[in-house]
Amino acid sequence: MSVERVTQCPDANEQLLYFTSSSLAVQDDALYFISDRTGTPNVFRRRLADGAEEQLSRNAEGFLKSYVYFDGTPYAGLGRASISLDAASGALYFIQGRDICKALPGGEIKVLAQYPQGQMTAFTHVSADGTRICVPTTDGRALDGDEQLAGKPDYDIDARVQSENLSSYLHVYDTETGEELFCEEIPLSWITHVQFSPVNHDLILYNHEWPSDCGIRRMWLFDGDQHIRLRSEGSGRQKDDWTCHEMWERDGSAIIYHGGFASGRNYIGRVQADGAGHTEIVLPEGWWRYGHFTVGGTGVLVSDGYYEHPQHTTSDTEGGDWISRIDVDWEEGRADWTPLCRNLSSWDSQDSHPHPIYDHAGKNVYFTSDFEGKRAVYRVPAGRGA
Repeated sequence: MSVERVTQCPDANEQLLYFTSSSLAVQDDALYFISDRTGTPNVFRRRLADGAEEQLSRNAEGFLKSYVYFDGTPYAGLGRASISLDAASGALYFIQGRDICKALPGGEIKVLAQYPQGQMTAFTHVSADGTRICVPTTDGRALDGDEQLAGKPDYDIDARVQSENLSSYLHVYDTETGEELFCEEIPLSWITHVQFSPVNHDLILYNHEWPSDCGIRRMWLFDGDQHIRLRSEGSGRQKDDWTCHEMWERDGSAIIYHGGFASGRNYIGRVQADGAGHTEIVLPEGWWRYGHFTVGGTGVLVSDGYYEHPQHTTSDTEGGDWISRIDVDWEEGRADWTPLCRNLSSWDSQDSHPHPIYDHAGKNVYFTSDFEGKRAVYRVPAGRGA
């Protein structure tokens, strides 16, 4: 299939927002992306019909220290992990320093609130109805507090959280007034990913990052009252498994995820929103190269990893070479893979991960790649209706 370059600034690094957020307006007529064309990261909106672009953030202070940007500046700069799009309204949410900001097409920027001093942030999420934003934070000590770091800390962050009795927090704010609706403290946790259910903003999917027992302690659901562990030891599942990149299905009925069994084989999985009904499909032998899975329509996923084409020599990167469509029959335990194109990205940083997403209509897959030297956003037809 033919690959089309979407972003067009040849001298800038440009990429999709993190894949837990859409990067496209609900009508698929505008793309939201991160670019360093100003010399520091900012968010832009591009109309796909005519290529007209608009800068939505006004950052001139570098980037914020947070997960997974450990070498950022404490409490200053754009939170590269903080950007979330309300696809229906076009409102964009991001963190600037400690300010939680809302930007609208046309140039208006409003500061809604501030997250607390002494805490570090991660990937945020806005609810599907556009009324709430969740900002996860962790006690700053987990990332060496106000210290400027050269990169990822050289200690086990989760082990420090456990041994020093640190906490993470789910801060939920009203997107109009900025009122903090609640703050849920979760002791002994390092939370980096949060996602509202697409049909119920009272349900928040969250993770424990890099725990020693990553297979059974990674995925959690907060229903406003209880914290539900979504994967535990049981038939076919062990403490030494690993699990990551949990994501709601579009109808909110279940959560998909992927990882590796202690035996060494990789898998994709699905669990119902109440923590029951696990299905885990083992991938073919030799499909080891890391990637991500993102949801399309019912039973349809897209991935940038794992798939190995029998007629192509793989690259030297640990990440996958291929953008692939996966049609999954969860009841039968079967996954049919259709390679769409090679992503050819270097995977040399968080920002060069392809992180593919479907557009809302399921017609195209968008992804990031640096195969032309600088990062850019590309798209490829999704094949059969997604």
